[in-house]
Amino acid sequence: MKIICSKADLVKGVSIVSKAVPSKTTMPILECILIDATVDIIKLTANDMELGIQTEIDGDIREHGMIAIDAKIFSEIVRKLPDSDIVIETDEKDQMTITCEKAKFDIMGRSGEDFSYLPVIEKTETVTISQFTLKEVIRQTIFSIADNESNKLMTGELFEISNGMLRVVSLDGHRISIRRIELKDECQDHKIVVPGKTLTEISKILSGEAESQVSMYFTGNHIVFEFDRTVVVSRLIEGEYFKIDQMLSSDYETKVRINKRDFLNCIDRATLLVKEGDKKPIIINIGDDVMELRIKSQFGSMNEDIMITKEGKDLMIGFNPKFLIDALRVIDDEEVDLYLMNAKAPCFIKDETESYIYLILPVNFNAI
Repeated sequence: MKIICSKADLVKGVSIVSKAVPSKTTMPILECILIDATVDIIKLTANDMELGIQTEIDGDIREHGMIAIDAKIFSEIVRKLPDSDIVIETDEKDQMTITCEKAKFDIMGRSGEDFSYLPVIEKTETVTISQFTLKEVIRQTIFSIADNESNKLMTGELFEISNGMLRVVSLDGHRISIRRIELKDECQDHKIVVPGKTLTEISKILSGEAESQVSMYFTGNHIVFEFDRTVVVSRLIEGEYFKIDQMLSSDYETKVRINKRDFLNCIDRATLLVKEGDKKPIIINIGDDVMELRIKSQFGSMNEDIMITKEGKDLMIGFNPKFLIDALRVIDDEEVDLYLMNAKAPCFIKDETESYIYLILPVNFNAI
Protein backbone atom coordinates (compact mmCIF):
# COMPACT_ATOMS: atom_id res chain seq x y z
CA MET A 1 0.00 0.00 0.00
CA LYS A 2 1.11 3.54 -0.70
CA ILE A 3 -1.04 6.58 0.04
CA ILE A 4 -0.40 10.32 0.25
CA CYS A 5 -2.63 12.66 2.24
CA SER A 6 -2.43 15.98 4.03
CA LYS A 7 -1.53 16.07 7.70
CA ALA A 8 -4.73 18.00 8.50
CA ASP A 9 -6.99 15.36 6.88
CA LEU A 10 -5.13 12.48 8.51
CA VAL A 11 -5.12 14.07 11.99
CA LYS A 12 -8.85 14.77 11.74
CA GLY A 13 -9.65 11.24 10.59
CA VAL A 14 -7.50 9.61 13.26
CA SER A 15 -9.05 11.84 15.93
CA ILE A 16 -12.55 10.75 14.89
CA VAL A 17 -11.96 6.99 14.86
CA SER A 18 -9.72 6.98 17.96
CA LYS A 19 -12.86 7.49 20.03
CA ALA A 20 -13.68 3.83 19.40
CA VAL A 21 -10.27 2.52 20.48
CA PRO A 22 -10.57 0.82 23.90
CA SER A 23 -8.31 2.05 26.71
CA LYS A 24 -7.95 -1.51 28.03
CA THR A 25 -8.35 -4.75 26.11
CA THR A 26 -6.98 -8.28 26.04
CA MET A 27 -7.13 -8.24 22.21
CA PRO A 28 -4.19 -6.22 20.77
CA ILE A 29 -5.87 -5.91 17.36
CA LEU A 30 -8.57 -3.75 18.96
CA GLU A 31 -5.89 -1.23 19.96
CA CYS A 32 -5.31 -0.60 16.25
CA ILE A 33 -6.72 1.67 13.57
CA LEU A 34 -7.39 -0.01 10.24
CA ILE A 35 -6.16 1.96 7.23
CA ASP A 36 -8.05 0.58 4.24
CA ALA A 37 -7.09 1.69 0.73
CA THR A 38 -8.19 -1.48 -1.07
CA VAL A 39 -10.63 0.52 -3.23
CA ASP A 40 -10.51 4.12 -4.43
CA ILE A 41 -11.32 5.63 -1.00
CA ILE A 42 -9.09 5.84 2.07
CA LYS A 43 -11.04 4.59 5.08
CA LEU A 44 -9.96 4.67 8.72
CA THR A 45 -11.73 2.34 11.16
CA ALA A 46 -11.60 1.58 14.89
CA ASN A 47 -13.79 -0.93 16.70
CA ASP A 48 -13.93 -2.00 20.36
CA MET A 49 -16.74 -4.51 19.63
CA GLU A 50 -19.30 -2.27 21.34
CA LEU A 51 -18.66 0.92 19.40
CA GLY A 52 -17.22 1.11 15.89
CA ILE A 53 -16.34 4.24 13.91
CA GLN A 54 -15.33 4.52 10.27
CA THR A 55 -14.48 7.72 8.43
CA GLU A 56 -13.22 8.58 4.96
CA ILE A 57 -10.37 10.98 4.21
CA ASP A 58 -9.07 12.52 1.01
CA GLY A 59 -5.78 11.34 -0.40
CA ASP A 60 -3.90 9.93 -3.35
CA ILE A 61 -3.81 6.11 -3.51
CA ARG A 62 -0.66 5.05 -5.40
CA GLU A 63 -0.85 1.38 -4.40
CA HIS A 64 -3.92 -0.37 -2.97
CA GLY A 65 -3.78 -2.25 0.30
CA MET A 66 -4.61 -2.12 4.00
CA ILE A 67 -2.93 -2.38 7.38
CA ALA A 68 -3.83 -2.25 11.08
CA ILE A 69 -1.57 0.02 13.11
CA ASP A 70 -1.35 0.76 16.85
CA ALA A 71 -3.70 3.70 17.37
CA LYS A 72 -1.79 5.44 20.14
CA ILE A 73 1.59 5.38 18.40
CA PHE A 74 0.13 6.29 15.01
CA SER A 75 -1.91 9.15 16.46
CA GLU A 76 1.10 10.63 18.28
CA ILE A 77 3.30 10.39 15.20
CA VAL A 78 0.92 12.05 12.74
CA ARG A 79 0.03 14.77 15.24
CA LYS A 80 3.68 15.79 15.65
CA LEU A 81 4.70 15.64 12.00
CA PRO A 82 5.25 18.88 10.02
CA ASP A 83 2.19 20.51 8.42
CA SER A 84 2.76 18.92 5.05
CA ASP A 85 1.76 15.91 2.96
CA ILE A 86 2.31 12.54 4.62
CA VAL A 87 3.34 9.44 2.65
CA ILE A 88 2.37 6.06 4.13
CA GLU A 89 3.83 2.90 2.63
CA THR A 90 3.59 -0.74 3.70
CA ASP A 91 5.37 -3.89 2.61
CA GLU A 92 4.33 -7.56 2.51
CA LYS A 93 5.57 -8.04 6.11
CA ASP A 94 3.19 -5.34 7.44
CA GLN A 95 6.04 -2.90 8.05
CA MET A 96 4.81 0.69 7.74
CA THR A 97 6.95 3.63 6.68
CA ILE A 98 5.64 7.14 7.40
CA THR A 99 7.42 9.99 5.63
CA CYS A 100 6.77 13.72 5.96
CA GLU A 101 9.33 16.22 4.68
CA LYS A 102 12.58 15.06 6.35
CA ALA A 103 10.92 12.96 9.04
CA LYS A 104 10.70 9.20 8.55
CA PHE A 105 9.23 6.53 10.86
CA ASP A 106 9.34 2.76 10.41
CA ILE A 107 6.85 0.90 12.63
CA MET A 108 5.41 -2.59 12.68
CA GLY A 109 1.75 -3.02 11.84
CA ARG A 110 -0.62 -5.97 11.75
CA SER A 111 -2.45 -7.64 8.92
CA GLY A 112 -5.65 -5.82 8.05
CA GLU A 113 -7.26 -9.23 7.56
CA ASP A 114 -7.17 -9.77 11.34
CA PHE A 115 -9.14 -6.58 12.06
CA SER A 116 -12.73 -6.73 13.31
CA TYR A 117 -14.78 -4.97 10.66
CA LEU A 118 -17.91 -3.03 11.50
CA PRO A 119 -21.06 -5.16 11.41
CA VAL A 120 -23.10 -4.84 8.23
CA ILE A 121 -26.43 -3.27 9.15
CA GLU A 122 -29.47 -3.50 6.90
CA LYS A 123 -30.68 0.07 6.44
CA THR A 124 -34.38 -0.41 6.00
CA GLU A 125 -35.69 2.77 7.58
CA THR A 126 -34.03 6.11 8.22
CA VAL A 127 -34.61 8.77 10.87
CA THR A 128 -32.99 12.05 9.87
CA ILE A 129 -32.37 15.05 12.12
CA SER A 130 -29.92 17.93 11.98
CA GLN A 131 -26.48 17.61 13.55
CA PHE A 132 -27.28 20.67 15.65
CA THR A 133 -30.43 19.04 17.05
CA LEU A 134 -28.77 15.74 17.91
CA LYS A 135 -25.80 17.47 19.55
CA GLU A 136 -28.17 19.65 21.61
CA VAL A 137 -30.39 16.73 22.64
CA ILE A 138 -27.34 14.81 23.88
CA ARG A 139 -26.01 17.88 25.72
CA GLN A 140 -29.38 18.43 27.39
CA THR A 141 -29.78 14.85 28.67
CA ILE A 142 -26.43 13.07 28.97
CA PHE A 143 -25.56 14.54 32.38
CA SER A 144 -28.24 12.51 34.15
CA ILE A 145 -27.18 9.02 33.10
CA ALA A 146 -25.68 6.88 35.86
CA ASP A 147 -21.92 6.41 35.77
CA ASN A 148 -21.89 3.05 37.55
CA GLU A 149 -22.52 -0.33 36.03
CA SER A 150 -24.88 -1.62 38.74
CA ASN A 151 -27.85 -1.01 36.45
CA LYS A 152 -26.76 -1.12 32.81
CA LEU A 153 -29.94 0.53 31.55
CA MET A 154 -29.17 3.66 33.59
CA THR A 155 -25.85 4.06 31.73
CA GLY A 156 -27.72 4.60 28.45
CA GLU A 157 -30.43 6.82 27.04
CA LEU A 158 -33.84 5.77 25.79
CA PHE A 159 -34.50 6.74 22.16
CA GLU A 160 -38.24 6.36 21.66
CA ILE A 161 -39.96 7.16 18.38
CA SER A 162 -43.75 7.39 18.47
CA ASN A 163 -46.35 9.45 16.58
CA GLY A 164 -43.72 11.39 14.65
CA MET A 165 -41.83 12.42 17.80
CA LEU A 166 -38.40 11.42 19.08
CA ARG A 167 -38.20 11.29 22.87
CA VAL A 168 -34.79 10.98 24.51
CA VAL A 169 -34.71 10.04 28.20
CA SER A 170 -31.94 9.59 30.77
CA LEU A 171 -32.09 8.91 34.51
CA ASP A 172 -29.82 7.98 37.40
CA GLY A 173 -32.26 7.23 40.21
CA HIS A 174 -32.32 10.81 41.55
CA ARG A 175 -33.45 12.71 38.45
CA ILE A 176 -34.85 12.30 34.97
CA SER A 177 -34.06 14.33 31.85
CA ILE A 178 -36.39 14.27 28.83
CA ARG A 179 -36.19 16.00 25.44
CA ARG A 180 -38.85 15.72 22.75
CA ILE A 181 -38.17 16.49 19.10
CA GLU A 182 -40.69 16.58 16.26
CA LEU A 183 -39.48 14.53 13.30
CA LYS A 184 -39.92 15.72 9.73
CA ASP A 185 -40.39 12.26 8.23
CA GLU A 186 -42.86 9.58 9.20
CA CYS A 187 -41.33 6.37 10.52
CA GLN A 188 -42.22 3.27 12.47
CA ASP A 189 -42.26 3.28 16.25
CA HIS A 190 -38.99 2.29 17.90
CA LYS A 191 -37.82 1.95 21.48
CA ILE A 192 -34.10 1.37 22.06
CA VAL A 193 -31.47 2.15 24.70
CA VAL A 194 -28.24 3.70 23.36
CA PRO A 195 -25.09 3.54 25.51
CA GLY A 196 -24.11 6.87 27.05
CA LYS A 197 -20.51 6.35 25.90
CA THR A 198 -21.66 6.18 22.28
CA LEU A 199 -23.64 9.40 22.57
CA THR A 200 -20.79 11.21 24.35
CA GLU A 201 -18.33 10.28 21.60
CA ILE A 202 -20.77 11.14 18.80
CA SER A 203 -21.37 14.53 20.37
CA LYS A 204 -17.63 15.26 20.14
CA ILE A 205 -17.53 14.39 16.43
CA LEU A 206 -20.70 16.19 15.27
CA SER A 207 -20.12 19.58 13.68
CA GLY A 208 -23.34 20.88 15.24
CA GLU A 209 -24.36 22.72 12.06
CA ALA A 210 -28.11 23.14 11.59
CA GLU A 211 -27.94 22.49 7.84
CA SER A 212 -25.93 19.24 8.19
CA GLN A 213 -27.93 16.07 8.69
CA VAL A 214 -27.50 12.84 10.67
CA SER A 215 -29.18 9.66 9.45
CA MET A 216 -30.00 7.04 12.09
CA TYR A 217 -30.81 3.39 11.42
CA PHE A 218 -32.07 0.89 14.01
CA THR A 219 -31.90 -2.87 14.26
CA GLY A 220 -32.63 -5.24 17.11
CA ASN A 221 -29.05 -5.03 18.39
CA HIS A 222 -27.45 -1.93 16.84
CA ILE A 223 -27.91 1.73 16.03
CA VAL A 224 -26.07 3.35 13.12
CA PHE A 225 -25.34 7.07 12.79
CA GLU A 226 -24.21 8.40 9.40
CA PHE A 227 -23.08 12.01 8.94
CA ASP A 228 -20.54 13.85 6.82
CA ARG A 229 -18.18 11.03 5.79
CA THR A 230 -18.40 9.11 9.05
CA VAL A 231 -20.31 6.01 10.14
CA VAL A 232 -20.78 5.14 13.82
CA VAL A 233 -22.15 1.69 14.73
CA SER A 234 -23.02 0.93 18.33
CA ARG A 235 -24.44 -2.03 20.16
CA LEU A 236 -27.62 -1.29 22.06
CA ILE A 237 -28.19 -1.96 25.76
CA GLU A 238 -30.54 -4.89 26.12
CA GLY A 239 -33.53 -4.89 28.44
CA GLU A 240 -36.78 -3.02 28.93
CA TYR A 241 -36.35 0.61 29.94
CA PHE A 242 -38.04 2.03 33.01
CA LYS A 243 -41.72 3.00 32.81
CA ILE A 244 -41.05 6.73 32.65
CA ASP A 245 -44.66 7.82 32.12
CA GLN A 246 -45.64 6.43 35.51
CA MET A 247 -43.12 8.78 37.12
CA LEU A 248 -44.43 11.90 35.41
CA SER A 249 -47.30 13.86 36.86
CA SER A 250 -49.14 16.99 35.73
CA ASP A 251 -50.48 17.64 39.25
CA TYR A 252 -48.95 20.47 41.27
CA GLU A 253 -49.85 22.70 44.19
CA THR A 254 -47.12 25.30 43.66
CA LYS A 255 -45.95 26.78 40.37
CA VAL A 256 -43.01 29.17 40.26
CA ARG A 257 -41.79 31.22 37.30
CA ILE A 258 -38.26 32.51 37.76
CA ASN A 259 -35.47 34.11 35.75
CA LYS A 260 -33.22 31.21 34.82
CA ARG A 261 -29.93 33.10 34.92
CA ASP A 262 -30.67 34.64 38.33
CA PHE A 263 -31.68 31.24 39.73
CA LEU A 264 -28.62 29.48 38.30
CA ASN A 265 -26.18 32.15 39.46
CA CYS A 266 -27.63 32.10 42.97
CA ILE A 267 -27.25 28.32 43.31
CA ASP A 268 -23.77 28.56 41.83
CA ARG A 269 -22.78 31.08 44.49
CA ALA A 270 -24.26 28.92 47.23
CA THR A 271 -22.12 25.93 46.24
CA LEU A 272 -18.95 27.92 46.94
CA LEU A 273 -19.44 26.90 50.57
CA VAL A 274 -19.77 23.20 49.80
CA LYS A 275 -16.81 20.88 49.35
CA GLU A 276 -16.99 18.46 46.44
CA GLY A 277 -18.53 15.24 47.71
CA ASP A 278 -20.41 16.95 50.56
CA LYS A 279 -24.14 16.29 50.39
CA LYS A 280 -25.32 19.65 51.65
CA PRO A 281 -28.77 20.51 50.27
CA ILE A 282 -29.84 23.93 49.15
CA ILE A 283 -33.07 24.87 50.93
CA ILE A 284 -35.66 26.75 48.90
CA ASN A 285 -38.39 28.66 50.72
CA ILE A 286 -41.12 29.77 48.33
CA GLY A 287 -43.27 32.73 49.39
CA ASP A 288 -45.65 35.03 47.55
CA ASP A 289 -43.25 37.05 45.37
CA VAL A 290 -39.92 35.89 46.73
CA MET A 291 -37.95 32.68 46.76
CA GLU A 292 -35.35 32.45 49.50
CA LEU A 293 -32.38 30.16 48.91
CA ARG A 294 -30.08 29.20 51.74
CA ILE A 295 -27.28 26.75 52.37
CA LYS A 296 -25.17 25.94 55.43
CA SER A 297 -21.88 24.06 55.64
CA GLN A 298 -18.78 23.83 57.84
CA PHE A 299 -17.41 26.90 56.05
CA GLY A 300 -20.39 29.12 56.77
CA SER A 301 -23.84 29.92 55.47
CA MET A 302 -25.42 31.88 52.64
CA ASN A 303 -28.91 33.07 51.91
CA GLU A 304 -30.33 35.09 49.04
CA ASP A 305 -33.74 36.23 47.83
CA ILE A 306 -34.92 36.08 44.21
CA MET A 307 -38.09 37.66 42.84
CA ILE A 308 -40.57 35.14 41.44
CA THR A 309 -44.11 34.79 40.16
CA LYS A 310 -45.96 32.17 42.19
CA GLU A 311 -49.22 30.29 41.82
CA GLY A 312 -50.53 28.13 44.66
CA LYS A 313 -49.15 27.33 48.09
CA ASP A 314 -46.02 28.42 49.94
CA LEU A 315 -43.45 25.64 50.20
CA MET A 316 -40.08 24.83 51.76
CA ILE A 317 -38.07 22.12 50.01
CA GLY A 318 -34.46 20.93 49.74
CA PHE A 319 -32.44 19.79 46.73
CA ASN A 320 -28.99 18.61 45.80
CA PRO A 321 -27.73 21.89 44.26
CA LYS A 322 -25.72 20.08 41.57
CA PHE A 323 -28.88 18.52 40.13
CA LEU A 324 -30.53 21.94 39.79
CA ILE A 325 -27.39 23.44 38.24
CA ASP A 326 -27.05 20.60 35.69
CA ALA A 327 -30.62 21.07 34.48
CA LEU A 328 -30.62 24.88 34.43
CA ARG A 329 -27.35 25.06 32.50
CA VAL A 330 -28.78 23.22 29.49
CA ILE A 331 -32.09 25.11 29.31
CA ASP A 332 -31.97 27.96 26.81
CA ASP A 333 -35.16 29.73 27.94
CA GLU A 334 -34.87 33.09 29.70
CA GLU A 335 -37.45 32.08 32.31
CA VAL A 336 -38.24 28.63 33.68
CA ASP A 337 -41.31 27.15 35.34
CA LEU A 338 -41.05 24.92 38.40
CA TYR A 339 -43.96 22.66 39.34
CA LEU A 340 -44.03 21.29 42.90
CA MET A 341 -46.46 19.28 45.02
CA ASN A 342 -44.88 19.07 48.48
CA ALA A 343 -41.51 18.78 50.23
CA LYS A 344 -41.26 15.04 49.51
CA ALA A 345 -42.48 14.97 45.91
CA PRO A 346 -40.30 15.60 42.86
CA CYS A 347 -39.90 19.03 41.27
CA PHE A 348 -40.60 19.33 37.55
CA ILE A 349 -38.86 21.95 35.43
CA LYS A 350 -40.57 22.04 32.04
CA ASP A 351 -41.84 24.32 29.30
CA GLU A 352 -45.48 24.58 28.23
CA THR A 353 -45.10 22.24 25.25
CA GLU A 354 -43.01 19.78 27.33
CA SER A 355 -40.23 19.81 24.74
CA TYR A 356 -38.03 19.40 27.82
CA ILE A 357 -38.83 17.96 31.25
CA TYR A 358 -36.41 17.73 34.15
CA LEU A 359 -37.58 15.78 37.20
CA ILE A 360 -35.49 16.24 40.36
CA LEU A 361 -36.13 14.39 43.61
CA PRO A 362 -35.94 16.50 46.78
CA VAL A 363 -33.69 15.69 49.77
CA ASN A 364 -34.49 15.67 53.46
CA PHE A 365 -33.25 18.84 55.15
CA ASN A 366 -34.96 18.52 58.54
CA ALA A 367 -31.75 17.50 60.26
CA ILE A 368 -30.07 20.78 59.25
